[in-house]
Amino acid sequence: MQQIQPVTLIIIAANVIFSLKGFNDYGFFEKYKFNIAGIRRGENVRMISSGFLHVDFTHLLFNMLTLYFFANVVIVNVGVLRFALIYLASLLVGNLLSFYFHKDEYHYSAVGASGAVTGILYSAILFYPDMGLYLFFIPIPIPAWIFGLLYLLYSIYGMKNRVGNIGHDAHFGGAIAGYLLTILFNPELLQTNLWIVLVLAAPIILLFLLSKAGKI
Repeated sequence: MQQIQPVTLIIIAANVIFSLKGFNDYGFFEKYKFNIAGIRRGENVRMISSGFLHVDFTHLLFNMLTLYFFANVVIVNVGVLRFALIYLASLLVGNLLSFYFHKDEYHYSAVGASGAVTGILYSAILFYPDMGLYLFFIPIPIPAWIFGLLYLLYSIYGMKNRVGNIGHDAHFGGAIAGYLLTILFNPELLQTNLWIVLVLAAPIILLFLLSKAGKI
């Protein structure tokens, strides 16, 4: 078992404490979840607080386990402060993208650290694109860069077709933030891993083009 870094422990603890409070206090949950109507009333704290709330324990566990497995990869390569910046920026950009796509849906609500965690995951993929990732229904490891590419493409599909009760746009926004900040902090990736930088840029460009064309 890998050693957990203090910054990762702090983030996990914050998610657990905030989520447990939300599980047992409906008013608290409603006050701090991502909600278009609330944000348009000026309750901008929801943009951050919603990233520390979860629907249930399974949702919380999945996000925190993913963070646990990939946090050290990013910390080793960018340092503690920049890791924290990637996490928080991914959370915020994920919610900003959700707001952009749902700004006229006053009922739209969401919670979860998925955007922030996806940003950390994509940062890790940029550093180690060939590491193997396991999926529940596939018994063999998938190269991380293939997973990253397919996941972003699926997120676009999910956003376009409103697939499931999942914040695909928040995941995508988190991935964009993790992608851009990692390259900003480690520009040498443009030389050492240029191919993966270009591969992961493709679905981001595709989303931009679809959005400009009004098709998503």
